Amino acid sequence: MSSVFLVIDDDLVSQFTARYAVEQCSTDTQIYVCESAIEALELLTKLKNENKPIPDYILLDLVMPEMDGWEFIDQLQNYNANINKIKVFIMSAFTNSKDREKAKQHQFIEGYYEKPLSKNMVQNMIK
Repeated sequence: MSSVFLVIDDDLVSQFTARYAVEQCSTDTQIYVCESAIEALELLTKLKNENKPIPDYILLDLVMPEMDGWEFIDQLQNYNANINKIKVFIMSAFTNSKDREKAKQHQFIEGYYEKPLSKNMVQNMIK
């Protein structure tokens, strides 16, 4: 079964490691990579307007310029596709207990992982 992943991270190394970890788990996967939350929202709108599959999984960095990960999640809730089917996972380089707690309480967040992402972490996400 084909899956669609969206990686949202402003760090090139993190983008690469996340993409690589996903590719190690499945060859039948489409992976979008966005450098900003704003770019990701534009991509989601474009996919919806073109009637293309929206991501099954979003791997989201919290610390980004312009719009951070929390602001992205707020905007995602206004998105008119079926967002309840999207599984959002936080990827963070910083072990911030406040963010980790907030992520645990948030209805749209499935999990919180520390960077760099590994194949095992992705396997846990798609189980």
